[in-house]
Amino acid sequence: MVVRIENGECAEWMLAHEALSRLAKARAQAEFEEGSWLLCALHAATHVRLGFGSFAEYIERLFGYSPRTTQEKLRVAEALEELPKTAAELAAGNVNWSTVRELTRVAIAETEEKWLEAAKSKTVRQVEALVNGRSPGDTPNSPSDPQKRRHVLRFEVSAETLATFREAVAKLRRGCDFKLDDDSALLLMARHLLGGPTDEGRAPYQVAINACLHCGKGAQQSCGELIELEPEVVEMIQCDAQHIGPVEKDAHGGVTRRATQTIPPATRRKVMRRDRGRCVVPGCKHTHFVDVHHLRARADGGDHDEDGLAVFCCAHHRAVHQGRLIVEGKPSTGLTFRHADGSGYGELASPERQDLQTKLFGALRGVGFGERDVRRTLDDLNASLPGESDPAVLVRAALGSLTTPPRT
Repeated sequence: MVVRIENGECAEWMLAHEALSRLAKARAQAEFEEGSWLLCALHAATHVRLGFGSFAEYIERLFGYSPRTTQEKLRVAEALEELPKTAAELAAGNVNWSTVRELTRVAIAETEEKWLEAAKSKTVRQVEALVNGRSPGDTPNSPSDPQKRRHVLRFEVSAETLATFREAVAKLRRGCDFKLDDDSALLLMARHLLGGPTDEGRAPYQVAINACLHCGKGAQQSCGELIELEPEVVEMIQCDAQHIGPVEKDAHGGVTRRATQTIPPATRRKVMRRDRGRCVVPGCKHTHFVDVHHLRARADGGDHDEDGLAVFCCAHHRAVHQGRLIVEGKPSTGLTFRHADGSGYGELASPERQDLQTKLFGALRGVGFGERDVRRTLDDLNASLPGESDPAVLVRAALGSLTTPPRT
């Protein structure tokens, strides 16, 4: 340690800074070593040898880490095996673990130098913002994709609040026949708390959304800030919402703004009563704050005919607009539900194919192809190329089908 003298005495602030800098460097080095040994212990099934019920329990007893923390440390350690330069910087104590945690979300061997350079002199919060909205293989200069942006909510609560929250989430999940993730569970709770109309003819959304009907972009007002929304969420809202028109002058010279429903109130009431006010997806029990969905997208010529509308909970409604859930038919003759991989709902045959088809759906919709055309094209691909898993092959086939003029 270097000790400086100021007016004949040690400068306390200098000593403190040097000590903290030394500890920060040592901690980064220890984090690298810890991650390496965590991976080694996992691969060697150390917890099994010692009689623990799980690896997470073993590490919690050693370090006090929660299962989520252990999982994140393992993720980073695994990523560093493919990122030699980033691993070397952490092992040398030149970069802290929190920064490395964020960089490993997007960096690959070919781009890690650019990410390390971009992260220099930045706080962890700044690195988080730099990474957010980008995917593995992107560079710091790649455009940020709003669809990939994630936001973190953190709360410190009492044991009673935690227990009650868990019971509430468990109740929501018991009402679903699919895995309800944290995002969907919190959305359902928030919508329930915000309240909504008791009239079945009015849309349930009671939040302000600024949406462009031409480009499809939209943002939600939140405590004086506009937060950009994913395109599928904007489409979801436009299915069943209340539109506030431009400022107009009334007959007396006053200023007014007219509000109109996407779906005529009388039609919405009939659809809600026909579907008993609950989500029509088999096994789903949600009845609170459900939406009325256009089975044929408005952009593809869908109208407000009752037989072209159906009630969906917000989780299933979002899944439809993301391309994860395919709904066909009409309420009068029967609706059928399929996963994106083509298998019947509840009988997911290929998670890999499901994920690939969902990404293809989002990409093709994102470049301007209509929802109906994209679904038809992906259905054709499922039939003609059932075992194909190469994204490049599927993209070329889809673009060829979508851009080929129909035969006359």
